[in-house]
Amino acid sequence: MPCRVAICDDDAEQLNSLRSLTEKWGRRCGFPCQVYVFPSAEAFLFAYEEDKRWDILLLDVEMDGMSGISLARRIRRDNLRAEVIFITSHFEFVCEGYEVDALHYLTKPVPEDKLMNVLDKAGERLAARPPSLIIVCEGETVKLYETDILYVESFRHYISIHTRDREYKIKENISAFEERLKSGFFRIHRSYLVNLRYIIRISRACVTLEGGGELPLARGRYDQVNRAFIQEN
Repeated sequence: MPCRVAICDDDAEQLNSLRSLTEKWGRRCGFPCQVYVFPSAEAFLFAYEEDKRWDILLLDVEMDGMSGISLARRIRRDNLRAEVIFITSHFEFVCEGYEVDALHYLTKPVPEDKLMNVLDKAGERLAARPPSLIIVCEGETVKLYETDILYVESFRHYISIHTRDREYKIKENISAFEERLKSGFFRIHRSYLVNLRYIIRISRACVTLEGGGELPLARGRYDQVNRAFIQEN
């Protein structure tokens, strides 16, 4: 899956320079990249509402309208794990960057070597992330990390994906969804697929998850899920 990079800057010259350097970085390190440029935070948000699959964000701190800091706060509300790199002329904003877990600040004009070093760090952090998959829910394209999924519940031709923060209902067969997952999940019932990391208790009739939720365990699957749980932990 290619790395998706968004660059937001209301200075056209700076925008084109950053795009050129970022594309150069992708070619140099062999990291497949899709680079998109936006002349404002509002323009990015318009695209973001349709597709939330972003890995690296290069944000100008001081833009007309919404600032880069405000934009970062907005996307963090959705728990987007993108690596945020701020571009700025004034370092008084650095403290605000800690609020949104910014990776780094770069000063204008951005030196090529410094940008390359920061993008290298972002690439390393992206490579270390857990497996993820893409779903389309309510007209939005969303990247879900497998470690964020608690369990999946099936309703005829639909499934509900339960995470710590939200429930996603999509039209997909639970067996097909199970095949898309890398590891760490167990089919405890024809209608339930559970992330083994979040199980805290297993009985003959049900499994208990962190937070106290209980899900039915199909007859005859106790020994199998017990073995899988022990191996995973």
